[in-house]
Amino acid sequence: MPAEPASHAFFIWGIDHATYGPVELPTLVEWVKDERVLADTWVFVQRDAAWRRAAGLPELQMFFRSKSGVVAVARSAETAPVGFKPGALRRVKILAAFSDAQLEHLAQFIETQRVPQWSVIVRQGDHGDTMFLILDGELRARMMVGEKETILATFGPGEFFGDISLFDHGPRSADVVANADSTVVKISAVAFEKLSRDAPELAAPFLTATVKTLAARIRADNKRLRDSVSFAAASARL
Repeated sequence: MPAEPASHAFFIWGIDHATYGPVELPTLVEWVKDERVLADTWVFVQRDAAWRRAAGLPELQMFFRSKSGVVAVARSAETAPVGFKPGALRRVKILAAFSDAQLEHLAQFIETQRVPQWSVIVRQGDHGDTMFLILDGELRARMMVGEKETILATFGPGEFFGDISLFDHGPRSADVVANADSTVVKISAVAFEKLSRDAPELAAPFLTATVKTLAARIRADNKRLRDSVSFAAASARL
């Protein structure tokens, strides 16, 4: 079957503020069925050279109508925190495989926070129970010995920290300071318990992805330790 003319192509404005396309009508319909395109998603119709809401396109209206014949309101507008696009969560590596519907549901259990440059988001020794996922910006983990700062790690978009405190509520092992204006997502122990109770189908993959990342970090640390020991032993023989 020949492809539709280019003038029938569609472009989709994603919830992560990126444009996807061009796609043809059959693909667009599949995206609606998969809930990748919602009623209030903006779609650029090439034949009209105009942006329109998905629910306003004649080709798609049948998919958004309820039994009463009223066009349904996108669920993202009902469930997502004000001013927050759930698709942005896909920037975080441990959430990259989540579907749009899963991210919309997860958004009910988290909180976003803007962190101004140079501000301290957690302090060494303070007891915490919150994990932080980084959407944008850059932060550093540091330890202060007297007046001297030792940088332990630098975190950028897609990474996370504070995961141990989420589970043991123990003291923070280091300060975390914003190197630049940043946006983080917070999930507290209370929120995670509620997630585990109300949405175990989300909690399980979230926990699995977190543990895999932690395991990779431990393996990398072990390798660095082995390399340091080997180097020290080689130097002693010289």
